[in-house]
Amino acid sequence: MTRLALATIVCVIGLGLVFQADIVQAGLEDILYEKGQLTKEEWIKAKADNEKTTDVQDKKLDEKFPIAVSYGKKGLEFTSRDGNFAMQLGVRVQLRYSYPQEGDSLTPASMANFDDKDHSSFRVRRARLKIGGHGYQPWLKYYFEYDWPSTSLLDWRVEVARFKWATLRVGQWKVEYNRERVDSSGNQQFVDRSIVNAPFTLDRQIGARLGGDLFEGTPAYLIYNVGVFTGLGLNQPHNDDKQMLYLGRLQWNFLGRDLPFSQSDVDYTENPTGSLAIAGAHNRSDRFTFPTSSRGAGVVDGQFEINQGVQEFAFKWRGLSVQEEFHVKEVVNQVNAARTTSLGAYAQAGYFPHYMINFIPQPLEFAYRYAFVDPDDTVRNDVRREHTVAANWFFAGHRNKITVDYSHLTQAGGFTPEDRVRVQWDVSF
Repeated sequence: MTRLALATIVCVIGLGLVFQADIVQAGLEDILYEKGQLTKEEWIKAKADNEKTTDVQDKKLDEKFPIAVSYGKKGLEFTSRDGNFAMQLGVRVQLRYSYPQEGDSLTPASMANFDDKDHSSFRVRRARLKIGGHGYQPWLKYYFEYDWPSTSLLDWRVEVARFKWATLRVGQWKVEYNRERVDSSGNQQFVDRSIVNAPFTLDRQIGARLGGDLFEGTPAYLIYNVGVFTGLGLNQPHNDDKQMLYLGRLQWNFLGRDLPFSQSDVDYTENPTGSLAIAGAHNRSDRFTFPTSSRGAGVVDGQFEINQGVQEFAFKWRGLSVQEEFHVKEVVNQVNAARTTSLGAYAQAGYFPHYMINFIPQPLEFAYRYAFVDPDDTVRNDVRREHTVAANWFFAGHRNKITVDYSHLTQAGGFTPEDRVRVQWDVSF
């Protein structure tokens, strides 16, 4: 028998004897009291002393164990006693029903499928495993996110956040270009993002970014992000040419308070909080929409030069939330010199009516969104439009909610308007 096995057996026996002794001790005062050998006052004191001894023993055991385990907003949390190491383990699932079609913004081709036959379907839209935390120092952070339905490692990144005014991030993640895309799919106000997302998003990219907060707490509060990326999108580590994707974003928190990337005023923002942002990106690539796993037939390296920009506004106050974006994107085909300019915008607002009418349940929120996309500003009758209304019921904020939304989708040029209904349960553990 090995020493390790022998030591294990001895430890198990020792723990068993300790627990048995506790049980015997816990019952001894009761037996003596029943036999009349202890007064009631002595019995109460003995019980209190025993509980105190047990608490002290439990505390000593906790102090000897190197890791503290708890459950928080990010899931199951493991933290070292010195605070230098931490890990959060979380799971999120989205269960969705849609009719007559889902119109998923993550599939750009679906935006042209308004004339498809009807479908009534259930789907596990997202099922994510999230692992994040820090190591060696609280400011050396890491994060991984895996999606089971698509079998894709979505996020993997390391961040050096020693100084709030300058943090360095490397890896793959949703680049900080526009709010709607960076807002987690679990923190949306509607079942999914608007029709604007697919043609304009930069999605996830592999690269490096420097960002930080300046003049925090003042009317000049700014958040900046500048980055350089491969420019091919999700899980594409090799560039198709020597050109890179360059990105810059500047956000002005004009009321001196930051507005995190999350929709709906679930936490009831007591003081008005708003942001105004602009961002721009330049890329030279064999594709111009993301995510795209491969280039189109006949496309050559670096065929498309893309320049795009976005203006963004967001605001929250006492149950009210508003946000909007306006996009412009120019794509130049280097092979035939064709130039295409696309325009798009959305605006949405939501409110918890309980804060105005008391008898309406507090977890209920109503929201409305309008969006349009003009794929080519030189072509008439090609504009796509979206009108969507939604109702949310928050059981535990964004971590457990049910969303119902109804959309009226139109596209000029002979497409038949379509009405879409979706129901989704989004829950995190």
